[in-house]
Amino acid sequence: MRKLLLFSIIIITGFVFLGRLFYLQIFDDSFQALSANNALKVVYDYPQRGYIFDRDGKLLVANQPSYDVMVIPRNVKPFDTLELCNILSITKDQLEERLTKAKIWSPRLSSVVVPQLTKKEYAFLQEKMRKFTGFYIQKRSLRDYKIDDAANVLGYIAEVNNGDIKKNPYYQSGDLIGKQGVEEQYEEILRGKKGVKYIQKDRFNRDIGPYKEGVYDTLPVKGKDLTITIDSKLQDYAEQLMVNKRGGIVAIEPSTGEILALVTAPNYDPSMLVGRKRSRNYTKLYYDSISKPLFDRGLQGEYPPGSPFKALTALIGLEENVVDTKERFSCHMGYSYGKRGHMGCHSHASPLSMVPGIANSCNAYFANVYRRTIEKYDTPQEGIDRWKKHLSSFGLGNYLGTDLPIGKKGLVPDSYFYNRAYRYPTYKWYATATLSNAIGQGEVLMSPIQLANMMAAIANRGWFYTPHILKEVNGKPIEDSNYTEKKYTTVSPENFEPVIEGLHDVYNYGTANFLKVPGIEICGKTGTAENFTKIDGKKTQLTDHSVFIAFAPKENPKIALAILVENGYWGARYAGRIASLLIEKYLKGEITRTDLEKWVLENSLQDEYAKPVSGEPFKINQ
Repeated sequence: MRKLLLFSIIIITGFVFLGRLFYLQIFDDSFQALSANNALKVVYDYPQRGYIFDRDGKLLVANQPSYDVMVIPRNVKPFDTLELCNILSITKDQLEERLTKAKIWSPRLSSVVVPQLTKKEYAFLQEKMRKFTGFYIQKRSLRDYKIDDAANVLGYIAEVNNGDIKKNPYYQSGDLIGKQGVEEQYEEILRGKKGVKYIQKDRFNRDIGPYKEGVYDTLPVKGKDLTITIDSKLQDYAEQLMVNKRGGIVAIEPSTGEILALVTAPNYDPSMLVGRKRSRNYTKLYYDSISKPLFDRGLQGEYPPGSPFKALTALIGLEENVVDTKERFSCHMGYSYGKRGHMGCHSHASPLSMVPGIANSCNAYFANVYRRTIEKYDTPQEGIDRWKKHLSSFGLGNYLGTDLPIGKKGLVPDSYFYNRAYRYPTYKWYATATLSNAIGQGEVLMSPIQLANMMAAIANRGWFYTPHILKEVNGKPIEDSNYTEKKYTTVSPENFEPVIEGLHDVYNYGTANFLKVPGIEICGKTGTAENFTKIDGKKTQLTDHSVFIAFAPKENPKIALAILVENGYWGARYAGRIASLLIEKYLKGEITRTDLEKWVLENSLQDEYAKPVSGEPFKINQ
């Protein structure tokens, strides 16, 4: 029995070895690849990234040559460490650390030792490279920014990390990849295609010429040029107006959905993230947790919309047939409801119908309309869900689907949200429990780009194109149906006319009457949004945000925009002035309201932003 067991083990072991040999000989080509790697050297030829132009053909981003010092650890031979450190302007410890990382990454593959040398540094080092076996210089292309603004729009390029390489085998250590903005969103279009050269080596690891006379070599393919929708003059002017302020500005062409300006404040010069100081500058920007320059407030900021939301309250009321344009509601410095409920309002004529209600931003008027909208249905749950359906058709409460790599959904609450909040069915809730939604001060949150798109839909009398930043690729217009097909709201076109009249009267005699621009019929809406934060763990009300939405001209509109200035007191104070200036700049190309321009440029909100630290009181409802 023991002899049989021993014999069986020998037979089984033999079959295992034979099977393994068969697999290695027939199926496994890894050793063949390894052999090829030992006999061949692969050299990549990096293409130029595509250029980026603005909507009028102005060059925004070009290229400049860059040179990386690379190393293949297993090829390194003893060298003068101090001499190389002096040439590269790094310390001995830094060099040793980078060489160690390179060995851990791969002894056979190249790694970056020092990235992005200047032309002068490259010229000096090239003469001495023969002394440093295993090191070589890889030519690449860095971005050359022709403007000092729009960093949040353009993005930047940076060295790939391990996650990028694992996600996409196209990239090798030391390659550059687009980060943020257009550079990230259209990376595959902009980067082009690397060229490859196969160099044959002899048994002493010396280069002996192209492999098979270069039959497998390929040339690099330049990245495609992009034309984006941004108007660089408008973008630059908007960023100037937002100096010493925080907030976001989004301007859209209503007839196309093209984004004309996308501003976040504070911003930074895009050239800060180019060259050897990129890492240091990025760290500085990243850890600025107070002003947050890397946080795009136009796309990522979620704020209560305030009074601009009243335009939607009116539209939904008309569509639901709970109010007409002639019915008037009284306002006694606000709207009282229930036993102790009261929604305050500023002084104005009373009673008011819809058009003057919008022009004078009457809280009582919209509280009545909202309450009727919700109470039209058998339960407040049904009313809220119907209300949300209308809002969703304007692109609210969800991602807009823009061709930008970041964004926020905002919030439009539904019955499920309030059932949880009020622990229904344990406790009942009614329309009055959500009444602050009527004036944009409830649970609703919107980003500036959602506000701008909402205004574009109103300007178009009920339809919009998805906002987008790409206009052309190599001179050919985009064909993506997501950006070329109209999206329609649930509100009938005829119901927009009285609301637009009200928005027009905001400038004629309403809350923005001092912001008129000669020769331009502007429709707009002021907004003052309450602003809360936590200070020492306690919920604290800060100075209100200044909000303004507008489009112009009234007929055949060319621009729709939204401005939000954090801690800006009230709508017309900062945001309204900025809106009038941007509209005049875009439509006329010059500024006649120099009084508005002077005020905006000379006034700062830095003291306001310092109050959480300084302990000075905030200005509430002033």
